[in-house]
Amino acid sequence: MRKIRIYLRSPCRSQVEQTLCRPVSASVAWRRFRKKFLDNKSVWIRFQLNLKMRRTITASLVTTVLLLFVPTPNQAQSSFFNNLFSTGNSAIVKEPYDFIVVGAGSAGSVLANRLSENRKWRILLIEAGGAEGRLSQIPVLVSLFQLTEYNNWGYAVEPQPRACLSMKNRRCPWPTGKSLGGTSTINYMIHTRGHRINYDIWAALGNDGWSYQDVLPYFKKSEKFGVPGIGNSTYHNNTGYLSVEHVPYHTELAKAFLKAGQQLGYSIVDYNGRDQIGFSYLQVNMHHGKRCSAATAYLKVQRPNLHILTEAQVCKVLIRNQRAYGVQYIKNGKKHSVTATREVILSAGTINSAQLLMLSGIGPRDHLEELGIKVIQDSKVGYNLYEHVGFLGLTFMVNQSVSIMSSRLLRSDVLIDWAFGTGGVISVPGGAEAIAFLKTKFATDDRPDVELLFCSGSLHSDGGISLKSSLGLTDEMYNTVFKPIENHDAWSIWPIVQNPRSVGRVSLKSKNPLDPPIIEPNFFEHPSDLELIVEGIKHAIELSKTKPFAAFGSRLHSTKIPGCEQFKFASDNYWRCAVQHLPAMMNHEVGTCKMGPPTDSSAVVDSQLRVYGIQGLRVADASIMPTIPTGHTNAVVYMIGEKAADLIKHTWDEATE
Repeated sequence: MRKIRIYLRSPCRSQVEQTLCRPVSASVAWRRFRKKFLDNKSVWIRFQLNLKMRRTITASLVTTVLLLFVPTPNQAQSSFFNNLFSTGNSAIVKEPYDFIVVGAGSAGSVLANRLSENRKWRILLIEAGGAEGRLSQIPVLVSLFQLTEYNNWGYAVEPQPRACLSMKNRRCPWPTGKSLGGTSTINYMIHTRGHRINYDIWAALGNDGWSYQDVLPYFKKSEKFGVPGIGNSTYHNNTGYLSVEHVPYHTELAKAFLKAGQQLGYSIVDYNGRDQIGFSYLQVNMHHGKRCSAATAYLKVQRPNLHILTEAQVCKVLIRNQRAYGVQYIKNGKKHSVTATREVILSAGTINSAQLLMLSGIGPRDHLEELGIKVIQDSKVGYNLYEHVGFLGLTFMVNQSVSIMSSRLLRSDVLIDWAFGTGGVISVPGGAEAIAFLKTKFATDDRPDVELLFCSGSLHSDGGISLKSSLGLTDEMYNTVFKPIENHDAWSIWPIVQNPRSVGRVSLKSKNPLDPPIIEPNFFEHPSDLELIVEGIKHAIELSKTKPFAAFGSRLHSTKIPGCEQFKFASDNYWRCAVQHLPAMMNHEVGTCKMGPPTDSSAVVDSQLRVYGIQGLRVADASIMPTIPTGHTNAVVYMIGEKAADLIKHTWDEATE
């Protein structure tokens, strides 16, 4: 390889560079970068460049390339893009293993780490995707990573009669992570535990050991808490693997959001502490402004008894005489089998764990027999699907340059500030900055029933580059409502129902493991979900009228959504129509392998997460939740992984004794 010196110069010379960046020579981060790299003549930056490409490359151009490189599905298969979007190599399978963990998402990564703490146990972690991508560390690019097929299963719901009406084919996309770290590599990194009542309800349903007091130690065990000013040891811990921090950058609009909440009588709270009702900046899984995924947090350990097999899709659990003894998987187009002497643990997520159980003969008898799958255990797998749903289209225009827009991200100093750990706007996860949990007039207990997620931008703020596609918006919708305001500053709030009553189902399309499952969420089947979102919209509009937002000239964007023209703008009927056209799917799906006591005919696993009727098989991920907790679910999945590890250790420690 030739050594090619890359000179980073400033100011930008070409017209394109001048519009995409600004000189960086005055920034502190630039001076640090120059001192460390450019002033040291012994440091050479190596690039594999075609001889025709040898020329001076500016920092601004490198920045632009990094920010705009989004691979198409074909490009993602190339070695170049694999290098950009993934790291690491797959292990060689060396049987025997004591435990096989299927799925390296938030729970599976925890399990692989914790079980391998016992050096006498051999653990195999199998992941269908590759290693976590390097660029996924950049929080502001989150919507871009929900577009690629390399690290995303690319699921979509079935056409909905009451929702997704302005999405292509009336199907809302359902991004699901497919890499080491799972969905924690493509989500918005928001860390919320939910209200204590959620877990007391689980215990009241007959799940011993799952009350709030039972699970709080596992929430604490997972986290390395670094939010300034919050050090209450009753609720937090700073010795875990998972970084929990505030985003190290706040726009003036986010500050106005908190002040507006206070003007309306709400407190600024630690929503992962004693009180959840109130306003707060987001607590997120970041470390110094960079994503901290499950893989980053839990899979960096180097242990000879932990093997990680990537790009290997498990297609069924091997079961003999009602006992799981291994799994079958596909790698490089060929089927392989691997055995476990103790247990198989499914941590493939709410969609894929249910699919795997059914492919293995564990599921609804009628459904499996219809597809020609031998029934090993008749079970309600796939039912009880819950999801948080909200509204995407609540946009407020402002008269000052204070929002996050893609045109302001394409500057060299912005990326360099982020790269050197000083935060900056690039550390804001997809524009989401703050949150509020509210009790409306419909609340039936102390839990919040509506969440307001604050974003210092809107669906147009990226110029239609990624959000339009990742959300599956039709051209008519985007071009009518959002394209005309692409050059205008704005902010938005997503009102999200917290305790949904609409219930869906996951089922098989066929017995071919490579066929995606059928996802039928039944959004707004229960009318109360729609009414709660409308109530949340009213609270958001009330916030927009407070002095903190009035200072920016905030006004509700009033272009009507196509399909809702017959209703008076901002009337309840208009909002009901608008929500059905532009629902916000939060990708918080839970419940398809429901945890419950033996007396619950709808339960798939018991309170030890053991699959009913099958020995040596557990499920440990979001699918076991009997009800959906308030807030966002990723922190809950980490907790489930931590608790499951202890349950498994206790089982086999007792067996040894």
